[in-house]
Amino acid sequence: MRRDNSVFLACVHTIFARTSSPPMAPTSIPPDDVPGFLRDLAAATAAIGFSRHGVASLDPDRRDPRPHERFRQWLAEGRAGPMADWLSRHEPFRRDPRVHLPGARSVIMLATDHASGPFQADEPCPPGRGRVARYAWGDDYHDLLRERVNRLGSWLETRLPGCSSRGFCDSVPFPEREYAWLAGLGWFGKNTMLIDPEAGSYFLLTVLLTDALLPTSEPVLVDHCGSCTACLDACPTQAFIEPRLLDATRCISSLTIEQKGPVDPGLRAAIGDRAFGCDICQEVCPWNRRAPGSTEPGFQPRAGEATLPLADVLNLGEEELRARFRGTPLLRAKRSGLLRSAAIVLGNHPDPASSGSLIAALDDPDAGIRSAAAWALGEWRRAPEPLASRALTVLVARLDLETDAAVREELAAAIYSHSAVSSTSAEASRPGPSVR
Repeated sequence: MRRDNSVFLACVHTIFARTSSPPMAPTSIPPDDVPGFLRDLAAATAAIGFSRHGVASLDPDRRDPRPHERFRQWLAEGRAGPMADWLSRHEPFRRDPRVHLPGARSVIMLATDHASGPFQADEPCPPGRGRVARYAWGDDYHDLLRERVNRLGSWLETRLPGCSSRGFCDSVPFPEREYAWLAGLGWFGKNTMLIDPEAGSYFLLTVLLTDALLPTSEPVLVDHCGSCTACLDACPTQAFIEPRLLDATRCISSLTIEQKGPVDPGLRAAIGDRAFGCDICQEVCPWNRRAPGSTEPGFQPRAGEATLPLADVLNLGEEELRARFRGTPLLRAKRSGLLRSAAIVLGNHPDPASSGSLIAALDDPDAGIRSAAAWALGEWRRAPEPLASRALTVLVARLDLETDAAVREELAAAIYSHSAVSSTSAEASRPGPSVR
């Protein structure tokens, strides 16, 4: 049945007020109305701002149990890293997502492309700055996509009177990637990311549950990765145990965003210049040559900066940090995590202009930040003079003042682990920039 386009436009441009009429029985679309509904849904998602969509059934009999069993095994093997407790506690909600909307029968999965340039994995970061994952360059995507999915839910309830819906974006325990695959939005790459053959993997997922019985999409059944292992080979922390099996205890995104305590010393150097998140396994993926990116203002780098000024970050107190990064994903790491990562990046890439801020971090009230600063200054002992000698001097002075046992251990390791570094070595004898 061909639908009047004016009716659709009226639905899209309505104020999306929720209906107050009594609830009706769950909605099914008459077979002759399916083509018109699909056209309207595609137009609505595009008008609201989503890049792509697909529909999957929530009928348990149509869901392959193996993905969830692999998820449970992954948890049992201790691969979930800092998120292990939360994921384990909420595992039943992932087992049967209908708990999020009683009576739910369908899920509309929505993809939204985010910014995808300009840096690549092999391009150096400017001195004194740290990389930020692309999705976090601009505003917090939760706020933007939550508003959009609520608008789509209101449109759906207007288009199909009597149905109910619930939308969310990365805020409840729901197996988004699995249902996005079932909805035809891509296949699982060897880096565990969902990859769209036409758009790569630089996109965010949003969920709209409904008790309406909607026509479903077809999943992508072909593994388009082939023999390529670029993502597995490029991971500096070797977080991939095998194709499509990630150890989150080694993933840079997990370490720089979710990790609440100190980062494993054996992984700090591999973090490189990444201060918040990581895109390496996506940057090297050939399919992301097709990534369309986004012109959405909210996804663009704030103030045109796609990297963090590390010295400035180290100088921020709690309230200053909240004010500076309000409305961005970077607050997820909290002050302790963000400043810890800033110190680690400076340890990997010494920057004389940032030395004052890194040294001052040895006096930070947060023991975790002091510990990371101590490690970083220990790494600076490998740097040219006078940076190396200055680092040793401040480390020794701080050791006499430090009262926290864990930080004292870090200070001692920074002082004595590099004791073989000689100031008369060819590296140290080269003229170096002055220390501020």
